[in-house]
Amino acid sequence: MSVKVKDLKDARQLLLKEYRGALATLSQSLPGFPFGSAVPYCLDATGRPLILISRIAQHTRNLQADGRCSLLVGERGALDVQATGRLTLVAEARQLLDEAQIEAAAARYYRYFPAARNYHRAHDFDFWVMEPVRWRFIGGFGSIHWLEGVELANPFAGEVEAGMIAHMNRDHAEALAHYVELAGLPVGEPAEMVGIDSEGFHLRIGQALYWLPLPTLCNNPAMVRQALVQLAHAEVWPVAGLGDA
Repeated sequence: MSVKVKDLKDARQLLLKEYRGALATLSQSLPGFPFGSAVPYCLDATGRPLILISRIAQHTRNLQADGRCSLLVGERGALDVQATGRLTLVAEARQLLDEAQIEAAAARYYRYFPAARNYHRAHDFDFWVMEPVRWRFIGGFGSIHWLEGVELANPFAGEVEAGMIAHMNRDHAEALAHYVELAGLPVGEPAEMVGIDSEGFHLRIGQALYWLPLPTLCNNPAMVRQALVQLAHAEVWPVAGLGDA
């Protein structure tokens, strides 16, 4: 694997493993100054960060005036932030206005953040997508790169993904519990699968999200099924890179 390909993969997996970041917008009340805020996110069907923000929030007002922004994502719980991975997305934020796009975004976002289900209509929240301009990835000391194309489309997004998730949550609770044990995740509450992509899957345990890598790249549902069965019978996780989202 070339350095660039590895960096792209490492950057994307960091984006998948995390689910909140620091959003920087251009301040309208203090022109010329950046304005930082914390936002949760998940990735849309094309691999771009999707956020749900209030119309009255300062960062929303800033984006309405100027969509240029950035999102900083870092490894949580790191003892030395200078030595661990972090990713900055320089982007143009765009509010979703098409009803079909909003419905697709809502279906995806609420799986990850079910408590946000009432925000959208009741409290004037809107979905925004961050259109990548460039990525800055720091994988640790000596691994610093500008990248393009970190985002990767999810081949299962939509009905296929929703069907696989529903099947796993309905019929394979024991397998999910085994994945949790295998990955050393918290066992206090039952895990629920909320997302599947070609490289891994997301579990929600309580309010926390965890992304776990599949043993191999999966480009169709049959490959996903085979990989999940393999994990259900594994005694150790067959790949490196476990981490919470």
